Amino acid sequence: MARGDVRIQVRLVSTAGTGTVYVTSKNKRNTPERLELRKYDKRVRRHVLFREAR
Repeated sequence: MARGDVRIQVRLVSTAGTGTVYVTSKNKRNTPERLELRKYDKRVRRHVLFREAR
């Protein structure tokens, strides 16, 4: 990844405390705040909130 890229890779960590992680990319100009998405957590077998980890 070149320096100054607009899109960056972020890790989304489960709030269920299972340690499940998704990796996605976001545009840091359009969404400078931390990303929060509801995704499926295989360990608890349901959708939970995943938050961006730094």
